[in-house]
Amino acid sequence: MNTKSIWRQCIQSETARIAFIAILTALTGELKIMPFAEETFRFALGGIMFFLLILIYPPASILRTGFITATTVVLFRVTGELLVGVELLEALRMHVPVFLFYFISALGWHIVGLEKYKSFSLSLGALAFLFEVVSNTSEHALRNWWMNGPMLGLKEWGILVGVALLRSFFTVGLYSSVALSKEKQRNGEMLGVGSELYAEALYLQKSMNHMEQIMASSHELYRKLKKENIPDLSTQALQITQEIHEVKKDSQRILAGLSKWTSRQNITTFYLSDLLEIVVSANEKYSEMIGRNCTIETSLKNDLQTDQHVPLLAVLNNLTSNSVEAIDKQGQVTIEVDSGTKWVRFCVKDTGKGIPPEHEEIIFEPGYTTKFNEQGVAATGIGLSHVLAIVEAMQGEINVESIKNGLIICVKIPMESMMKET
Repeated sequence: MNTKSIWRQCIQSETARIAFIAILTALTGELKIMPFAEETFRFALGGIMFFLLILIYPPASILRTGFITATTVVLFRVTGELLVGVELLEALRMHVPVFLFYFISALGWHIVGLEKYKSFSLSLGALAFLFEVVSNTSEHALRNWWMNGPMLGLKEWGILVGVALLRSFFTVGLYSSVALSKEKQRNGEMLGVGSELYAEALYLQKSMNHMEQIMASSHELYRKLKKENIPDLSTQALQITQEIHEVKKDSQRILAGLSKWTSRQNITTFYLSDLLEIVVSANEKYSEMIGRNCTIETSLKNDLQTDQHVPLLAVLNNLTSNSVEAIDKQGQVTIEVDSGTKWVRFCVKDTGKGIPPEHEEIIFEPGYTTKFNEQGVAATGIGLSHVLAIVEAMQGEINVESIKNGLIICVKIPMESMMKET
């Protein structure tokens, strides 16, 4: 089990999650600024860290997490004071008030419901600002009451409010960037799966058409055999027809499920630049996995939106992964996208071993392959036939060109098949 897996399991445990939030908050709380002269009150990184952690790793109970975190911070700071010779009572008077800061913040989020506001940055920041001001004021008031210190003046109030505003919206902005990055990664992964399923669904549809033809031929054979009064063979032909029919019905059920899944996309349109980014990211990882030192570059002259991101991703991923596999040890893959008024052209070029010119006409036939494993067993050779089926379904064209060092495959898709339907 790798470190990332262990870390994920730890965070998934509620007890471990609360302990992690409490300890990290206590540690970062020592990175501080003390704005008011001769006072223990501080603006520390711990408040930002606590808010950020309950946003990214939301605990089951924010109130319990706030209580445990507040207690941990107090114990941590009191212990630190004791180690440098401060008396216990004095240390408690200085640092117990910080309990109010974390607990009141947690209480506020518990009452309003943090999860409801995560998607609304402005409201989230405003509430964080409110809780920060209330909790900071409560901490300062309790400490000054215990230690007979002066209350905040107008200048000090201005500093407190200004810092609260800055910290609250800074944390919300930081969380939004993290959430956006996670969402983008999740969308990329879902599109990758969706594109693969789309290709398989298209190939399954093609197989079902073949089944229909075979079933019709088998039934015609049954009728001829029955007419010629050959009962044994006619019965056998009828059984074969019925079995093919059952296989076809099973395939229809599978196809219905695949089609429903691939059509259920949260994102209705996608920019080509984002699509290329997903293709590059996925195939750079694939290149590392199969031991290739491969550089993948892109060239996009005109960016545009499309609602055909699933089939396009299936085509580009397949062509790019083939190019990566064609490279011996080290090389380069270039993806070029150009568009005009009627067409969008995608070209995938590699510096791999290429194919013989006489094979250019047959590489899209099912079964054609140049890939063999260590035992010399050929691959299935259906990837490019998938690509051809998708391109044809989009009323497009595909061309292959062998070059001195490598191969270029270009796909042209009509603009009307690319643009979002209105």
